[in-house]
Amino acid sequence: MCGRFTLTTVEGLAGRFGVSGESPRLAPSFNVAPGADIAAVGADAEGRRRLRKLRWGLVPHWADDPGIGLRMINARAESVARKPAFKAALKRRRCLIPADGFYEWQRPAAGESGPKQPYYLQMSDGSPYAFAGLWESWESAEGEKIQSTTIITTEANELMSGIHHRMPVILSPEHYGPWLDPGTSDAEKLLPLLAPHASESMRAYPVSTHVNRPANDDASCVEPVDLSY
Repeated sequence: MCGRFTLTTVEGLAGRFGVSGESPRLAPSFNVAPGADIAAVGADAEGRRRLRKLRWGLVPHWADDPGIGLRMINARAESVARKPAFKAALKRRRCLIPADGFYEWQRPAAGESGPKQPYYLQMSDGSPYAFAGLWESWESAEGEKIQSTTIITTEANELMSGIHHRMPVILSPEHYGPWLDPGTSDAEKLLPLLAPHASESMRAYPVSTHVNRPANDDASCVEPVDLSY
């Protein structure tokens, strides 16, 4: 799954993702948590890329209670084309979610006890990249409007498999265009893009449980810790 991530490199983000037009002001974050308003890049009907903020935790348009979004921070690649909450968005409302790292928690080994150990994963060079995302619009009977998003996950690559069995879908830059293409709605063309990212271009290291608390949003979240004790 993907329950926390970082976006600390916000300067030049629009240029990196080919965004046109005005963009919202973004603040760096070392601990992005569900329910936050996060950066997302989508394409309009003409294919122009726009950067905006969406609430992390997808609220389907048919939902009675927007609180359901906190249970839909992720969508599984294997079932995204079938699930009622996601299948329409896969066809028409896809987005890129900029990030420069994410966290995952490793359970204690079988027969052992203790807290889960957080790890931080990023590109080997620390550069920003994009998760595959979907977005939705929701409006209550009273007129409250929410635009929200979810991060798609897939099976773990070799690097990730020793930490957790799932990981977010990290799209390669050459797949940004096909993923955002407003002329594509065929799931059979989109699903092959939702594969595990190559381990060789990533790195992972343990961090402290400081990151466990969403209110802790500072550089110490990503500082390595030594587990050899």
